[in-house]
Amino acid sequence: MAAVPGNARKLTLADLHLRGRRLLLRADLNAPLANGRVADDSRLRAALPAIRTARAMGAAVVVTSHLGRPGGEPDPALSLRPVAERLGQLLGDAVGFEATPVGDPGGGPPALRPGEVTVLENLRFHPGETRNSPEFAAALAACGDEYVNDAFGAAHRAHASVDACARRFPRAAAGPLLEAELEALGLALGNPPRPFVAILGGAKVSDKLPVILSLLGHADRVLIGGAMTYTFTAAQGLPTGRSLVERDRVAEAAKLLEDHPDRLALPTDHSTAPAPDAGPVRVLPIGEITDGWMGLDIGPASRAAFAAHLREAATIVWNGPMGLFEDPRFAEGTTAVAHAVAEATGRGATSIVGGGDSLAAVRRTGLSSRISHLSTGGGASLAFLAEQPLPGVEALADA
Repeated sequence: MAAVPGNARKLTLADLHLRGRRLLLRADLNAPLANGRVADDSRLRAALPAIRTARAMGAAVVVTSHLGRPGGEPDPALSLRPVAERLGQLLGDAVGFEATPVGDPGGGPPALRPGEVTVLENLRFHPGETRNSPEFAAALAACGDEYVNDAFGAAHRAHASVDACARRFPRAAAGPLLEAELEALGLALGNPPRPFVAILGGAKVSDKLPVILSLLGHADRVLIGGAMTYTFTAAQGLPTGRSLVERDRVAEAAKLLEDHPDRLALPTDHSTAPAPDAGPVRVLPIGEITDGWMGLDIGPASRAAFAAHLREAATIVWNGPMGLFEDPRFAEGTTAVAHAVAEATGRGATSIVGGGDSLAAVRRTGLSSRISHLSTGGGASLAFLAEQPLPGVEALADA
């Protein structure tokens, strides 16, 4: 059973009786394509345990997913056909593909025998998917006898395949990937081993403010990095140069600093440059910056201080880069945090890393295997940590 905030527990794939039945599996196959092929199959690999388990339980499996943002109309460049082909290669068995979108005349899977797998065309080829249309949900639900959501990355969206469709099944259940996400992230909001240290980065305070507020109610310390640092810097009355500052959030940042002076930790120094892609780099104290320059990464003193906090941690949640890590000149802060999190995990801490940039940094440094849990859903992870409702989870049946 999968735990969610509020101590509710949801049915899981293992709770269903699938022999001789057709399972409608909402997966996250939103993989990047290049030249008509899957360029990164990590999300497909993440869907394999649910498919294999359902087949072993005697089910035929109808897999659904979105891909990109086609805007409710068919777009050949965003067809799931190459995804179905790659999925078959990974399974080592034939995987069918239904080219007619659900909701169109003739759309939906043919009769399937137990153990067979087919992939439906991109859900977002129909406008009813993103509108959470009851009619589209009914057409989709007709493709299965039972329903499982294993797409945590889409669970925060009230879309038909994760919300209205799931509610048509009395025993809608969580798949193993969704279950693992709920268990891992639920630890942070439940009774985590302490000290509990959260690291939040990224560009805008407005994107992370609900998460900061939530984690300040659970974590022993929240470390702030990335460009959103400078809204807090401005709140302290310090110069920020051309650094990104959300002026309409400065008052909120000041209130957070006033209310949580001992638990909210900011960088003490930073790497600065005239522009992200030009000029020399200077490391300065956080309250100093050359006119016309901008802060683009945390500095060496901040990296050391953050690492010291992480050495003491028993639970770690990390979401967001410490700087413009795509540029090697401004990647040292994010890389240092990745190593510090991995080292803390090696000493026994439980580490949870989410967000596309944070995951990319962990993979780039070769540390993926040294992290306790890599969260697959960026927006869904943030919504969960902010204690916001996840429609795709609320729609599942309670255990």
